[in-house]
Amino acid sequence: MKIALIGNGAISQFVQKALADSDVALAALIVRSERLGSVDVSEGVKVVAAIQELASDVTHVVDCAGHAGLREHGAAALASGRDVITVSIGALADDVLLSELEGAARAGNSRLHLASGAIGGLDALRAARAGDLGTVRYVGRKPPAGWKGSRAEEVLDLSTQLTHPQIHFMGNARDAALAYPKNANVAAAVALAGVGFERTEVELVADPGTETNVHEIHAQGDFGSFTFTISGKTLPDNPRSSALAAMSVVAGILDASQPIGS
Repeated sequence: MKIALIGNGAISQFVQKALADSDVALAALIVRSERLGSVDVSEGVKVVAAIQELASDVTHVVDCAGHAGLREHGAAALASGRDVITVSIGALADDVLLSELEGAARAGNSRLHLASGAIGGLDALRAARAGDLGTVRYVGRKPPAGWKGSRAEEVLDLSTQLTHPQIHFMGNARDAALAYPKNANVAAAVALAGVGFERTEVELVADPGTETNVHEIHAQGDFGSFTFTISGKTLPDNPRSSALAAMSVVAGILDASQPIGS
């Protein structure tokens, strides 16, 4: 198994370090063309700007660059016959992109693998939808500063000290993923594992009482009911990137390299 990573940011660098002692070979980094001459890589790792420049023995492409990276390179990688692992699940709320990726995967006889990202419990949702999975609600809580640079600033004054939790978005997972492309990958992951983008209810909350990113899933159906909550830390090098999301990419790569998957 030889992989190419899209991007060289915090998640990509975490993945590179984690795989250094594994049996998985990093063959290439895919970066923007203007960065081709400024990326430091290990010996034997090629830096390219397009899928077409990858060596033929690269078997998997791993998206670590966010929605833009998946949009730019995902379809070309799948059409070339390479499987793609992505954590940019929110991008799939765009039906046009989703259709493009599905068509490319069929043409290339390949598959797009969705890393679990910053959340857990998705296996239970996938199992529960075999019956009647009635309701699924996702609640995302972050400190007020964690919502800076997002549409939350159009609803709340994040520059002042909030005294209590305030909801700044209520709607479905599709609208959340499209409105908060850097914050709602988890909502999209929950939607795809469960009842879909339209039926998954989403609340996004600025909470001055938390210092971490808190993700909650509440589900009911024929199986019974469950609540899953995780309080996630961010990567030390990037407070906007979930540590568990980066770890889920590593887990997805290692799982794909084994003869028996988990």
